[in-house]
Amino acid sequence: MRDPYEILGVSKGATAAEIKSAYRRKAKKLHPDANKHDPKAASHFAELNAAYEIAGDDEKRKAFDRGEIDAEGKPRFQGFAGHGAQPGAGFNPGGASHFESFNFGPDGFQRRAGGGGAGGGFEDLLRGMFGGRAGAHTQFEPDDFGAAAGQAAGQDLQASLTITLPDAAKGTKTRVHLPTGKDIEVKIPAGITSGQQIRLKGQGYPSPSGKAGDALITITIAPHPVFTPDGADLRLDLPITLYEAVLGGKVRVPTLDGAVELAIPANTDSGRTFRLKGKGLKAKTGTGDLLATARIVLPEGSDDELKALMEKLRDSKPYDPREDLE
Repeated sequence: MRDPYEILGVSKGATAAEIKSAYRRKAKKLHPDANKHDPKAASHFAELNAAYEIAGDDEKRKAFDRGEIDAEGKPRFQGFAGHGAQPGAGFNPGGASHFESFNFGPDGFQRRAGGGGAGGGFEDLLRGMFGGRAGAHTQFEPDDFGAAAGQAAGQDLQASLTITLPDAAKGTKTRVHLPTGKDIEVKIPAGITSGQQIRLKGQGYPSPSGKAGDALITITIAPHPVFTPDGADLRLDLPITLYEAVLGGKVRVPTLDGAVELAIPANTDSGRTFRLKGKGLKAKTGTGDLLATARIVLPEGSDDELKALMEKLRDSKPYDPREDLE
């Protein structure tokens, strides 16, 4: 994946607020709902979400800047213990002063040391690979390889998948790239939440016995430019004009199922929250609601008439909304 800063269109020294603003701006532009005829819209949006997952998280961003993780959030290779990442240092587990060789021939699988005091790093690796003991005198006969491995199942593998909020709400099918190099289709159930795992049987690491482990896919829901999940409910800030707040009126409110009309009563304060039943996320206990909080937005630029009107109101009908705070 490309550099997260490049995808978001910000500099490496950008502030958290600048990164969030850039993400929201690009998310509205690249969202699949706004590009229904672009077959690459979903991949572009997923790339943007993955970039924000790194740059928008303080700890992950620091780790990326230090070179500890790559643009996909995966740990970078830091070298073997005892040698660091020195060029030409070779593989020498535990800092030992000799090398070991491992051969498979007529006498089976054998370990031969070139000196004394070998570390256990390679033995641990063998134990993980073959599911059995890998001591100094371990041998595997070619005709009894499965028995020596103890018929152990392969190890489970961990992978992550970032999906959009609409996909999490409605369910979908998508493909995930596993550490084994395999691409596999995953069915996302409706109502899944961030942090939940999907287990794919037999898609983990293989074993000598032929029985593979499972793949555990951890789901992350990308931030949405409009909605914020709150359990099964969804929250959004609903911008309204000053005259809509004073006079009331009908406004269109976006939902995951399309826009609906909401009646704003006269004299609505900024911060008042309206509940739209059944417009939230699916859950075991039912479907949540959409909570729309009114935010009064003034027109851009200077307006002399509005200014004069407010001055007249201030002088003729003054009031103090903060009197209860003292």
